[in-house]
Amino acid sequence: MIRLKNDDEINGIRKSCHLLADMFNEILPRVKAGMSTKDVDNMCRDFMKAHNVKTAWARENFPGCVCISVNDEVIHGIPSTKKIIHDGDLVSIDAGIDLDGYISDSSHTVQLGNVRPEWKMLDDITRRCLSAGIEACKAGNRIRDIAAAVSAIAEQHHYGIVYEYCGHGVGLDVHEDPSVPNCLERGGPNPRIQAGMVLAIEPMINLGSADVVLADDGWTVLTADGSVSAHEEHTVAVFKDHTEILTALDYAS
Repeated sequence: MIRLKNDDEINGIRKSCHLLADMFNEILPRVKAGMSTKDVDNMCRDFMKAHNVKTAWARENFPGCVCISVNDEVIHGIPSTKKIIHDGDLVSIDAGIDLDGYISDSSHTVQLGNVRPEWKMLDDITRRCLSAGIEACKAGNRIRDIAAAVSAIAEQHHYGIVYEYCGHGVGLDVHEDPSVPNCLERGGPNPRIQAGMVLAIEPMINLGSADVVLADDGWTVLTADGSVSAHEEHTVAVFKDHTEILTALDYAS
């Protein structure tokens, strides 16, 4: 069931999203080669502790404060002291904050140091896919319009569009209806986009095949062919006359 949010609920979700944007604004420039993914997780954990909020992933029993996925890890990478970040890596940080029961969700891929041009382009295009998906997310359109917008750009570059995982409703829980796919091939329901919807739009784009596999840890999703992947995500709120990017990084409290 799709949960349409009222103004008070959107205000609460907005506060959570703005705090999450503040965290990304602080943390992203501090991600450096030689750090472990656990070091990055600890920085996020310290930020949340300082602001007296919880990670939203606690609701999912995820074994970390944030998901940190490197290179061929698509999503849900578990932070580890053994996983060292190197110059040239693509490092995706997927985070959510639970602020008094209001949930935010966003992901950004860091292009660390001397990234290969084709890897950099992959993430640049993934960001364009996200922007196109948000542009298509307006009252009166349908959910599959978002998928069409994302896939149109990715397909121009012959990238693999992950179909087994997708965006979703968010705000009062981490994962709510509706599912928000990134490619038309995924199928499924195609509800009309309405004012009051709060959605996490999140293209996951691979340099190679769209196929993915689940690691033995039961969480980390990897590209099946070992190619690199990029993941960009914003939480947005739909109103009758516009759509607001709640997690925009240019926000600062």
